[in-house]
Amino acid sequence: MASNPIFSASFLSRNVLSVILGGGAGTRLYPLTKERSKPAVPLGGKYRLVDVPISNCINSGMQRIYVMTQFLSASLHRHISQSYKFDHFSRGFVEILAAEQTPTSTSWYEGTADAVRKNLIHLTSQPFEYLIILSGDQLYRMNYLEMLAHHIEKGADLTVATIPVEKESVPGFGIMQMNDANEITRFEEKPQDPSAAGRAQITQRLVSKTRHPFGQGIMAGIHGDLRLQPSNNPRTAGQRAYRFW
Repeated sequence: MASNPIFSASFLSRNVLSVILGGGAGTRLYPLTKERSKPAVPLGGKYRLVDVPISNCINSGMQRIYVMTQFLSASLHRHISQSYKFDHFSRGFVEILAAEQTPTSTSWYEGTADAVRKNLIHLTSQPFEYLIILSGDQLYRMNYLEMLAHHIEKGADLTVATIPVEKESVPGFGIMQMNDANEITRFEEKPQDPSAAGRAQITQRLVSKTRHPFGQGIMAGIHGDLRLQPSNNPRTAGQRAYRFW
């Protein structure tokens, strides 16, 4: 996949931007998260959970990476600042975007979508066409180029990578349904009734095509003067959302 000329180093450095979400309190991992956020939990000795998505990005050729943080973030900041250095001739970086109060907003992040919205001023300072939004506290290996190729091939506005989940696990995850063409037709956040999930899929990673900073409607209007408008149907605005697995 990396040999595809569309995914040259030049293309990736100009057109792809990655965002890793730093996570919240991480109560399910307590007491490991008593003094640090979930992405900062040690893994395999000197590594941290956040190194997993960062490693996936770098090995996929995507070297422009923002990490959004808020909760118990000092340990995470220290690890990232000491671990990732790119040469001066590279456009690569791993940069922290910490939650901040501004003259127009005194609140902290109110969720993952809100974290992205409040950092649009920083994200749009970088040139990019495709934005990859990742969790900072999941353990997996993935070549993001395969998902990006699928996204471009389908002409999608939004592509979400998923894995199956058992019905008894449905209340703990974001669940989506799709049709026979793998188009996402419904999304529900942590439904308490497992039977309502139907063909349940667990939300894992997300890629958004960003000729416009985010797909209007699918990303719930987080750009400009629009406000978050929750919807169970991601296609209400005529957008095309696909599942990738």
